[in-house]
Amino acid sequence: MKILADYDLKELSEIFSGEKRYLAGQILSFCHNGKTVDEMTSLSKEFREKLKSEYVSTGIEILKEFKGKDGTSKFLMKLSDDELIESVFMTNNYGNTICVSTQVGCRMGCKFCASGKDGLLRNLSAGEILGQILTVNRYMGGTVNDRKISNVVLMGSGEPLDNYNSVIKFLSLLNEKSGINISERNISLSTCGLCDRVYDLADSGHHPTLTFSLHAPDDEIRREIMPIAKKYSVKDIVKAAKYYFEKTGRRVIFEYSLINGVNDKSEHAKALANLIKGFPCHVNLIRLNKIEKGDLLPSMSANEFKSELEKSGVTATIRRSLGSDIEGACGQLKRRYLCKDEL
Repeated sequence: MKILADYDLKELSEIFSGEKRYLAGQILSFCHNGKTVDEMTSLSKEFREKLKSEYVSTGIEILKEFKGKDGTSKFLMKLSDDELIESVFMTNNYGNTICVSTQVGCRMGCKFCASGKDGLLRNLSAGEILGQILTVNRYMGGTVNDRKISNVVLMGSGEPLDNYNSVIKFLSLLNEKSGINISERNISLSTCGLCDRVYDLADSGHHPTLTFSLHAPDDEIRREIMPIAKKYSVKDIVKAAKYYFEKTGRRVIFEYSLINGVNDKSEHAKALANLIKGFPCHVNLIRLNKIEKGDLLPSMSANEFKSELEKSGVTATIRRSLGSDIEGACGQLKRRYLCKDEL
């Protein structure tokens, strides 16, 4: 089945060029409001039946919501081919944020992340990435005119830049003026450092906030926890980050999960500061979240590590962990097959 949310207004107008002129706009509005084809009631029943034979609206169905003690909600979602993904909805004083997946699984194989334990099954389409936002926005009582989601982070399952074409199309769809219309100023994209694609993104005209999952101050440590380090060095990543800033004017963020006995010592903080200081950037320190079958332990040295960075002139914050009690925190998302009595 084809997904209507994959198309922008111009594409929908071309697809339905033989119909009434305003039909494409109606369909786009229904999709961005999270409606199913059956709920597009201003369309004739005959046309809806014809539409259903070939298309689904977003291709996303919420199977279950897991509610955390801090107000975070994790959603288990089924795709139109019955594959499963997870998305996380978080409330903050500056607005509500959704963390979306870009792939079913992941092939990066980072040791601290649950998403890649089964490898990569497939990429999501642009409409499937967008559909997570549209579906949860509606679930929370929102519409395109009264959004319940103000910020989007591409930090769920998958490496966004490993699904580059779909992500670029998604960025355009998300900013659709007659749709949900979320500005790229409110979008963050996290990458483990596919440097070639970072340059492509910088030159693409799309400028979300870019965050690099660095997690180590040198290649030796990084290769132990992140297989992608065998292809791109930490200097390659910093060079790409500087290019992104120079091209877009957007400050980049380096994510750094503190792992006990691996990357959390004072000398690691000093090495990290020496690596990245000298251009506008920020370090987001993360207290490692435990994952199933993972043997890495969280560090207790976050405050000391932060102080060491700041003494070297590097700004840093310690990320507030949300949703860890429902396995919805950073690194914990995965494909979760549930028994019927769990749904």
